Amino acid sequence: MNSTAVALTARRTLTTLAATALIGASAPVLAHAANGDGTSDSGDGRAAAAVLRSQLDVSLLNKTVNVPLRATLNEVQAPKVAEKTALTLSLDGVDKGQPFRMLGADVATAKASADKHKAEAMSRLAHAKVHVPGLPALSLIEVGAVTSTAVCAAGEKPVADSKLVGPVRILGKKLNVTAGGAPAKVTVPGVGEVSLGFSQTHTTDRDATAAALKLKVSVNPLKLNVAEVEGEVALVEASCTAPSAPKSHKGKTLPAPVEKKDVKAQGAAAPAKSGENLAETGGDSSTPYLIGGAAILVGAGLGSLALARKRAGR
Repeated sequence: MNSTAVALTARRTLTTLAATALIGASAPVLAHAANGDGTSDSGDGRAAAAVLRSQLDVSLLNKTVNVPLRATLNEVQAPKVAEKTALTLSLDGVDKGQPFRMLGADVATAKASADKHKAEAMSRLAHAKVHVPGLPALSLIEVGAVTSTAVCAAGEKPVADSKLVGPVRILGKKLNVTAGGAPAKVTVPGVGEVSLGFSQTHTTDRDATAAALKLKVSVNPLKLNVAEVEGEVALVEASCTAPSAPKSHKGKTLPAPVEKKDVKAQGAAAPAKSGENLAETGGDSSTPYLIGGAAILVGAGLGSLALARKRAGR
C-alpha cells in the first residue's frame, strides 16, 4: 500500500472515531430536550346565568295556529355582564299585534365570570311580575326578591344555592314555597293551572346549577284571541363548570441516567457532585465521562495518523 493510501485510510479512521464520540457525548443533551414538558395548565371553566327563560306554546282560538314563545332575559356567559330591568316581546296575533310585555322588574341582573382558578355565576330578580299572553291584568307570578348563585373552583366541590325573600303569588294567590320541596300547584277556575318548584339545585364533581323558580304552565284564557298557553318558565338561573385542577409535577419519573463507563481521562472535568442539577445547561453527571472517552478516541486516531506518516516516509 502506497503512502497516499495509508494516509487516507488513517484520516478516515480518525474522522469516524471522532464523529462517534461526539454523537455519544451529545445524546444526553438531546434526551433532555425531548423529555421537556410543554403542557400548560390553562383553565377551561365556564359560567352562565339568565334571569328568565321561557319555553311556551301559544295556541290561537280553536287551536288553528300554534305560536312558540321562546325568550330569555339577560342571558350571559363568562365573562360578559348584563344588567337590565325589563323585557318586551312581540307575538303576532296576540293583543292585536302590539308589543307584549312579559316581565317587568325593579332589578334584573345576571353576571358570569371564569378564569383558570374559578368559574361563578349569579342572577337576581327583585319586585318582578311575569305575564303570559291572554292575561294582561293577572300576573302569572309575582316575586319579592330571589337570587341564585353557582360557584365552581378548581379542585373543590361546586356549590349551588337559591334564596327567596318576600312573598310569592301565583295567578294572584299567595303561596308558601319550600326550598327543594315538592312542587306547589295553584288552580284558578276559568284561567288555568300552574305548578311551581323552588330552589332546584344540582351539583357534580365539576358542575353546579341552580334555578330559583320553575313553573309548569297550563293556562286557558278565553280572551284576546288566545286559546291556550302551555309550557315552562324558569326564573333566576345560574350554572358553572370548574376549570381543570392544576397538574401536579410531584413524583414525575425522570429519564434513567446514562450508564457511567469505568474510564478516567486525563484533563477531563471532574464529575458533578451528587444532587447537582444540570438541567439548565442540558448536561448531567455522565457528560464528563463521555467527553473523556471522546478525547481518548481522538487521541488514538491521531496516533494512528502519525504512525501512518512515519511508515510512508521510509
